[in-house]
Amino acid sequence: MYVGTLELDVLFGDVRSLKQKRALVRPLVSELRRRFEVAVAEVGGRDLYRRAVVGVSAVSGEAGQVREILEACERTVAGYPELELLSARHRLFGPED
Repeated sequence: MYVGTLELDVLFGDVRSLKQKRALVRPLVSELRRRFEVAVAEVGGRDLYRRAVVGVSAVSGEAGQVREILEACERTVAGYPELELLSARHRLFGPED
Protein backbone atom coordinates (compact mmCIF):
# COMPACT_ATOMS: atom_id res chain seq x y z
CA MET A 1 0.00 0.00 0.00
CA TYR A 2 1.22 3.48 -0.90
CA VAL A 3 -0.02 6.70 0.69
CA GLY A 4 0.75 10.04 -0.90
CA THR A 5 0.27 13.49 0.52
CA LEU A 6 0.27 16.87 -1.15
CA GLU A 7 0.48 20.17 0.68
CA LEU A 8 -0.55 23.19 -1.40
CA ASP A 9 0.18 26.73 -0.21
CA VAL A 10 -2.13 29.12 -2.04
CA LEU A 11 -2.57 32.89 -2.15
CA PHE A 12 -5.96 34.36 -3.04
CA GLY A 13 -6.38 37.56 -5.05
CA ASP A 14 -8.86 40.23 -3.96
CA VAL A 15 -10.17 38.67 -0.74
CA ARG A 16 -11.08 40.91 2.17
CA SER A 17 -12.72 38.56 4.65
CA LEU A 18 -12.65 34.99 5.87
CA LYS A 19 -16.14 34.57 4.44
CA GLN A 20 -14.89 35.45 0.94
CA LYS A 21 -11.93 33.14 1.38
CA ARG A 22 -14.12 30.21 2.41
CA ALA A 23 -16.35 30.87 -0.59
CA LEU A 24 -13.28 30.10 -2.72
CA VAL A 25 -11.84 27.24 -0.65
CA ARG A 26 -15.05 25.17 -0.42
CA PRO A 27 -15.55 24.71 -4.19
CA LEU A 28 -11.86 23.91 -4.62
CA VAL A 29 -11.96 21.22 -1.95
CA SER A 30 -15.22 19.82 -3.33
CA GLU A 31 -13.89 19.62 -6.88
CA LEU A 32 -10.73 17.78 -5.84
CA ARG A 33 -12.79 15.27 -3.82
CA ARG A 34 -15.25 14.70 -6.65
CA ARG A 35 -12.81 14.51 -9.58
CA PHE A 36 -9.98 12.53 -7.97
CA GLU A 37 -11.63 10.69 -5.04
CA VAL A 38 -9.02 11.95 -2.58
CA ALA A 39 -9.18 13.20 0.99
CA VAL A 40 -8.89 17.01 1.04
CA ALA A 41 -9.03 19.67 3.75
CA GLU A 42 -7.87 23.17 4.52
CA VAL A 43 -5.06 22.40 6.96
CA GLY A 44 -3.35 25.73 7.51
CA GLY A 45 -3.74 29.47 7.33
CA ARG A 46 -7.33 29.19 8.51
CA ASP A 47 -7.33 32.62 10.18
CA LEU A 48 -5.59 34.44 7.29
CA TYR A 49 -7.74 36.15 4.64
CA ARG A 50 -5.56 35.65 1.60
CA ARG A 51 -3.64 32.45 2.36
CA ALA A 52 -4.56 28.81 2.78
CA VAL A 53 -2.78 25.51 3.00
CA VAL A 54 -4.75 22.69 1.41
CA GLY A 55 -3.84 19.09 2.24
CA VAL A 56 -4.58 16.23 -0.14
CA SER A 57 -4.01 12.51 0.39
CA ALA A 58 -4.42 9.47 -1.84
CA VAL A 59 -4.02 5.73 -1.29
CA SER A 60 -3.28 3.04 -3.89
CA GLY A 61 -1.55 -0.27 -4.36
CA GLU A 62 0.85 1.34 -6.85
CA ALA A 63 3.21 4.24 -6.21
CA GLY A 64 2.90 5.52 -9.77
CA GLN A 65 -0.85 5.86 -9.51
CA VAL A 66 -0.56 7.87 -6.29
CA ARG A 67 1.96 10.21 -7.95
CA GLU A 68 -0.31 10.69 -10.99
CA ILE A 69 -3.33 11.53 -8.84
CA LEU A 70 -1.45 14.06 -6.73
CA GLU A 71 0.16 15.68 -9.79
CA ALA A 72 -3.29 16.00 -11.39
CA CYS A 73 -4.59 17.63 -8.20
CA GLU A 74 -1.70 20.09 -8.25
CA ARG A 75 -2.34 20.99 -11.91
CA THR A 76 -6.03 21.51 -11.17
CA VAL A 77 -5.31 23.91 -8.31
CA ALA A 78 -2.66 25.75 -10.35
CA GLY A 79 -5.28 26.30 -13.06
CA TYR A 80 -7.67 28.22 -10.81
CA PRO A 81 -7.67 31.89 -11.88
CA GLU A 82 -8.73 33.13 -8.40
CA LEU A 83 -5.54 31.99 -6.72
CA GLU A 84 -1.79 31.71 -7.05
CA LEU A 85 -0.12 28.43 -6.14
CA LEU A 86 2.90 29.43 -4.05
CA SER A 87 4.26 25.96 -3.35
CA ALA A 88 3.43 22.29 -3.53
CA ARG A 89 5.07 19.61 -1.41
CA HIS A 90 4.65 15.93 -2.29
CA ARG A 91 5.38 12.99 0.02
CA LEU A 92 5.05 9.28 -0.67
CA PHE A 93 4.96 6.58 1.98
CA GLY A 94 5.31 2.93 1.03
CA PRO A 95 5.59 -0.51 2.60
CA GLU A 96 9.19 0.16 3.65
CA ASP A 97 8.28 3.20 5.80
